[in-house]
Amino acid sequence: MAKNTVKEVTRKKFMEEIRIDVRNQEPERTKEAVRSSDLCFRINHTNPTTPECKKLIDELFCHTLGENTVINPPIFTILADKVKIGSNVTILNNFQCMSAGGLTIEDNTMISLNCTIATNNHDMYDRYIITCKPVHIKKNVWIGVNVTILPGVTVGNNAVIGAGAVVTHDVPDNAVVVGNPARVIRYLDGEKFKD
Repeated sequence: MAKNTVKEVTRKKFMEEIRIDVRNQEPERTKEAVRSSDLCFRINHTNPTTPECKKLIDELFCHTLGENTVINPPIFTILADKVKIGSNVTILNNFQCMSAGGLTIEDNTMISLNCTIATNNHDMYDRYIITCKPVHIKKNVWIGVNVTILPGVTVGNNAVIGAGAVVTHDVPDNAVVVGNPARVIRYLDGEKFKD
């Protein structure tokens, strides 16, 4: 049997499942859930073109948004402190994120209408246990309308996720995926992308 490379071992460690018992939540998690829910409510009831709305979105994501990133309400996330969003990212209306496992969205990513990213699920036998794995969206990804991305998925650089896809497994760099569950239908020429 071949030995695991350092990269494979690092990825496996990164993807280890975190389990949270919602019957005994840590006070910090509860406080963040209240903060995030309150800010989402305020954002979703504020004129989206105003400086006030942009300020609330920046506050929701703990002032860590990259430059030139645009997020169009309504949005919902319950643990915004676990979301990291890079520069030049566009997220259209009705973005929902279950972020207990952690979400990273890298630079130059476009997310269309009505998309959901779930980093957590429930244990099949003890439904008060939330099982969490991070989602990582790499650079220059285009996510079509009504896409769902499930826990533990990494979407590679330059990938395209077709409208309505349900992404259950990692997506390679430069891949175009469609369907439920999403499957690769072609690869784009990585050399044609501008840095």
